[in-house]
Amino acid sequence: MLKYIMRNLFRHKLRSILTVVGVAVAVLAFGLLRTLVGLWYSGAEQASATRLVTRNAISLVFPLPVSYLERIRGVPGVSAISYGNWFGGIYIDERNFFASYAIEPKSYLDLYPEFLLTPKERGDFLMDRKGCIVGARLAKTYGWKVGDLVTLKGTIFPGQWEFVVRGIFRGAQKSTDDRALMFHWNYLNESMRQSAPRRADQVGFYIIGVKNAETAPEVSLAVDALFKNSLAETLTETERAFQMGFVSMTEAIMVAIQIVSYMVIAIIMVVAANTMAMTARERIGEYATLKTLGFKASHLGGLIFGESVTISLLGGLLGVAATFPAARWIELALAQFFPFFSVSAETLLLELLCALAVGTVSGIFPTWRGATIRIADGLKRIG
Repeated sequence: MLKYIMRNLFRHKLRSILTVVGVAVAVLAFGLLRTLVGLWYSGAEQASATRLVTRNAISLVFPLPVSYLERIRGVPGVSAISYGNWFGGIYIDERNFFASYAIEPKSYLDLYPEFLLTPKERGDFLMDRKGCIVGARLAKTYGWKVGDLVTLKGTIFPGQWEFVVRGIFRGAQKSTDDRALMFHWNYLNESMRQSAPRRADQVGFYIIGVKNAETAPEVSLAVDALFKNSLAETLTETERAFQMGFVSMTEAIMVAIQIVSYMVIAIIMVVAANTMAMTARERIGEYATLKTLGFKASHLGGLIFGESVTISLLGGLLGVAATFPAARWIELALAQFFPFFSVSAETLLLELLCALAVGTVSGIFPTWRGATIRIADGLKRIG
């Protein structure tokens, strides 16, 4: 039977090729859209279960006093603590925007061992008040090297801020975000004391390390209880919950993208079904002739259904093969927004399953029509 399926597969070459390409494009679009949605949530999925984030209970844009540091450190279960501010600097012009933080360097790097620096780079950064460290991907984007002078234009903290690159960190894993710039919080704070004293001695967030992930809820409640009814109440949550707060702002967009990815498959399913129906109608006479020669309905059904599934699977395999170069191109194009663009094995499997589903659904009606056609009705169509 396979021999007959392969012979019939490209009897109408243009139609079959266009169907294969259509399925391939749909499968490719499904895979890339699914990967995009997955990467949007990747930051939250990679978050550490032993790190908590404390911010102002009203909003992240409102600061907290740096004097909270020692009180939080004394909470049972807290093993380490650091702090920092979102800086929001711009490099040269508004198009060159990336994550930048003012941090307490030693404690922050201790809490984030996934940021890899050489001992020399780490030491140089800790010793230089105007020093900064940048991620490897960010350094590659702008051609920065250790020792370069980088000037950022402040948005939240106005002015021209100069930093010396003292280290280029790399991620311990491919998924680690290495597109940020970090510098000394003291450098920012001392400048604020001179230019805007009311904004000095304040931090945007505290990073808390806990000894055991199971104690995170108790530590969170204890920290927030310390500052209840104060002028700057706190909200403490896991690092994952903190990052999901940003993701939730665009959740409607992500849901829409997911819906579109499935609609693409549904549309190509209709197109493929129409193609197979046309093929079945054109061969009704042939099916009737085969029945007169002794072919059973199951044989004819297998021929029609097998052709539909084979065409779809060819398109699926082509779509899977095209996913890798397409993902590479998107990774380069969206390097500013995602640390990596990697297509998972699960996504590849789903692409093939979608192709199989297209072939199965589009082949049901033509298979039933061809298998149940009466010999007399079919022979009327000959000539």
